[in-house]
Amino acid sequence: MFTTLARRSVNRPFGVACAAFALSFAAPLAAQDAPRAMTVDDALDMVSVGSAQISPDGSWILYSQRKLDWDENEYDTEYWAAPTDGSEPYRYIGEDGGSGFQFSPQGRWLSFRRPVGEGPSRTQQIFVMRTSGGEAIQLTKHKTSVASYRWSQDESKIFFQADDAKPDSIRTEERKGADAIFVDEGPNGQSADQWQNLWVFDVASKEERQITDQRFFVGSWDVSPDGERIAMTARYTNRRNDADKNEIYLADVATGELRQLTDNGAPEGGVSWSPDGSGFLFTAADDQAWMNRNTKLWWMDAESGEHRLLSGGFEGSPSNPTWSPDGSAIWFNGQVGTNTNLYALDLGSGRIEQVTDREGTLSVASWSKDRSAYAYTLSDYRTPSDIWVGYTDGRPAKQLTDANPQVKDFLLAEMEVVDWESVGDFTIEGLLHTPPGRDAGESVPLMLNIHGGPAGVFANSWSPRYHIYAGLGYASLSPNVRGSRSYSDRLREGNTVQEGDGIGFGDFQDLMTGVDALIEQGVADPDRMGVRGWSYGGILGGWTITQTDRFKAASIGAGVYDWTSEYGPGFNNDVRLWHIGGTPWDNPEAWRNQSALTHVADVTTPTLLIHGINDTTDTEQQSMMFFTALKDIGKAPARYLRFPREPHGFREPRHQRIRDVEEIRWMQLHVLGEEWEPWVRPKKETEEKKPITE
Repeated sequence: MFTTLARRSVNRPFGVACAAFALSFAAPLAAQDAPRAMTVDDALDMVSVGSAQISPDGSWILYSQRKLDWDENEYDTEYWAAPTDGSEPYRYIGEDGGSGFQFSPQGRWLSFRRPVGEGPSRTQQIFVMRTSGGEAIQLTKHKTSVASYRWSQDESKIFFQADDAKPDSIRTEERKGADAIFVDEGPNGQSADQWQNLWVFDVASKEERQITDQRFFVGSWDVSPDGERIAMTARYTNRRNDADKNEIYLADVATGELRQLTDNGAPEGGVSWSPDGSGFLFTAADDQAWMNRNTKLWWMDAESGEHRLLSGGFEGSPSNPTWSPDGSAIWFNGQVGTNTNLYALDLGSGRIEQVTDREGTLSVASWSKDRSAYAYTLSDYRTPSDIWVGYTDGRPAKQLTDANPQVKDFLLAEMEVVDWESVGDFTIEGLLHTPPGRDAGESVPLMLNIHGGPAGVFANSWSPRYHIYAGLGYASLSPNVRGSRSYSDRLREGNTVQEGDGIGFGDFQDLMTGVDALIEQGVADPDRMGVRGWSYGGILGGWTITQTDRFKAASIGAGVYDWTSEYGPGFNNDVRLWHIGGTPWDNPEAWRNQSALTHVADVTTPTLLIHGINDTTDTEQQSMMFFTALKDIGKAPARYLRFPREPHGFREPRHQRIRDVEEIRWMQLHVLGEEWEPWVRPKKETEEKKPITE
């Protein structure tokens, strides 16, 4: 049986008063018309806000605002300023835009990257503008694009990462067609690349100097408070599945000399110096091997290289750790189950306490210099993300944006977090969305959602898809099956061959036991069920329809259906290390048996496949193979939609609309037996007034 989870209790942090979230989402004013069901176009038209950067003095927040430009088939991003006193936000950056926005440590400057030049010579360079106003000034004129960058504490220097420049003779030949890729040779992987190094730019003299001179790839890095050392992760190879070759190094800014601090099989990242410069924070799932576990926070002494685990008492996924000014504590975003809140780690006692207590997704993006204020986004299943400011001194939090007021006009699904018992002594948690106005005891069509990853997670956050399907009468079950992050390491490792049977076994049972519980409770109609998923959701979805005929329709996107043929083109470290084990030549039977293509003759479920042609995460040929087999076997209807130009995550709005509309059409036909007519996208007034040309 399902058990609705109880609300988690509030924990008060040490040393600071809990931020009082006095401003709650007020009930919207009654709309003139009755709320209506959401459409795919409503989802496309929504405004997305994020990238919140709070000024060092905490007085205002710079944030991004992404809007649809349907005519141009793209999304436009604008940058706005929101005063933290709650006054009206206003646009801050003009049409030229930018990326990688940062405040200088004293708050005098706002820096960002902006493209310079045309064609093959086009590069990203650092610009600055005074926060008090004025025109942007170009600082760097580096030969290649500036990637990540950091200010020195005194604002006199900017440290940056950049690709090594190719000789002009080679660039000229490449432009003429001599652009063969020598795979896994030199800096090349599966695509053409360049080694990366670190540089420093003097703001006063406008001169740059190279710090490191290595043939490596730079990962995470940070500059010590005194500006004399850089802690960094790097690797000297560029093969696709060798992230474990990343090690931690200490670079001397004056000489470029490197000192290696780790030598293990664990990928490290998230480097961040302590305020006193004695050491730094880093992130890794383990300190010895590449493990399928949740990320952990670690401390390393800069002189000795000795390290210790800091977040061992936290079961969940920590992110964006930030030091307190005195170095006694670390704040971090922590996702525990379906909710994300702000947590505080006391370095003296090792105690971790929850600072905020929201049912939803609260994600802190940046802090004021004295750590008294922080910018964050907040959403839940009924509320799209907006920009907020919170405080550590007891002042109430403030909502600064209302990016999507039209949501009050939509008829939204109801949601509860549920759990159930699955095989192997696992308790599985998930989200249950039900149609608005559903009568108690009424069985409705069910959409089973499978998340990506495999270490993805369904969170209590805004997702239009649930509401669109609810408006069509469906309940949605979204299980966080074994292998999902943000729970215990035991659950995270539950889909490994070391702890279980690998993917396709226990996680499949987690899906089906959840469906069975919904049927038993009278929520789901067993004769009207569909299954859908993307990426790993497509993988497990494809496997699911080879194991059961209970679903009337399936929509599986960007999946892998034959592990052996994906061994070279795609990622295989997780499959090789954890989810199947070994390689196709030393463990061939397992690689065949855990591939949906091996069992495709058992599929009787009408199946829609979707894939982007430029997908390099899960290669597009996987869907073509599975589709061709389904068509040749002919036991069930099959349809395949291939999308030009699209990578693993679709980018073009018109493609997104086709993908979503055709999935709904497929489900309506095969789950409900209806010939569904999709919505007609409303035309804007400017579109309607355009002259008709012959």
